[in-house]
Amino acid sequence: MKFEAILFDCDGVLVDSEPITNGVLRDMLAEAGWALTPEECMRLFIGKTVRSEAARIEAHTGQPLTDAWMAAFYARRNAELDLRLTAIAHVHGAIERVHAHHGGRIACASGADRYKVEMQLAKVGLTPYFAGRVFSGHEMPATKPAPDVYLAAAAALQVAPARCAVVEDTVTGVTAGVAAGATVFAYAPLDDGDAALRAAGAVQVFRSMAELPGLLGC
Repeated sequence: MKFEAILFDCDGVLVDSEPITNGVLRDMLAEAGWALTPEECMRLFIGKTVRSEAARIEAHTGQPLTDAWMAAFYARRNAELDLRLTAIAHVHGAIERVHAHHGGRIACASGADRYKVEMQLAKVGLTPYFAGRVFSGHEMPATKPAPDVYLAAAAALQVAPARCAVVEDTVTGVTAGVAAGATVFAYAPLDDGDAALRAAGAVQVFRSMAELPGLLGC
């Protein structure tokens, strides 16, 4: 299929943020009385918002998930991202090619809050490719795995979702892209999650962003 627009997730696709964010979350959960290994924290929370897991967190900590706790989490997360964030390997070249091939019809559609997404894109120098085309699941009726953020991005680009490719890295995100009616490509630098990504509906799993332009026909 010849795609008319490409829609990118942010965390784990454009920026290597997930280990940083999950590290902060793990530390704060431990301080609240719930000790998790880094692997357990990633497995439980990757691709999800913290608030969507409030019941689980409250059950394990015995404390309510308050606005003050979330504000502290966001502040610590943002400080660590500002200090340590890097881009996914080979993503700059891939985005440049995809952006040029599609005449700028690309967007970033993330489940994260807008401040985080825009801060991260700026931090790694990707803002020029996505300026004015950043969509946050926090601003939609429902966030991923609901399709809302991808439907909004496709509508803004004036492209039917069926003519869009989505680039994701989690089962939650793949599910959202498929529900929107797009064709989903899953980035998985390691080979431990391929079956789950394919089961969620990814048409192809790939290991390096250097491969992406070719997969998209650029």
